[in-house]
Amino acid sequence: MRAGRLVILVAAAVVVVVAGGWAAEGAGECGRASADRVALRLAPCVSAADDPQSAPSSGCCSAVHTIGQSPSCLCAVMLSNTARVAGIKPEVAITIPKRCNMADRPVGYKCGDYTLP
Repeated sequence: MRAGRLVILVAAAVVVVVAGGWAAEGAGECGRASADRVALRLAPCVSAADDPQSAPSSGCCSAVHTIGQSPSCLCAVMLSNTARVAGIKPEVAITIPKRCNMADRPVGYKCGDYTLP
């Protein structure tokens, strides 16, 4: 199942590139890169975003820590079309920073209908 989601994530990336979403005009939540493009960096988190009991991999935690330096970017990525098409559950994905033991995570940050624990 995890490999299937990774294939969907890659397919979604191709759609984003073809649709012109590879680079955003101006700056958005993730700077000059679109949230859909940045979402590709979270490919190691596919299983952790599916199972709230699983331990995220070190690659996942590294990516989340880097992207999480901007809470608005992390939020935009978790709610992006790429994440949605890949079947990522935002209510589970939002728990990954805590499961990665990110001491500097923005606890209480509102991300759409979700709040970072």
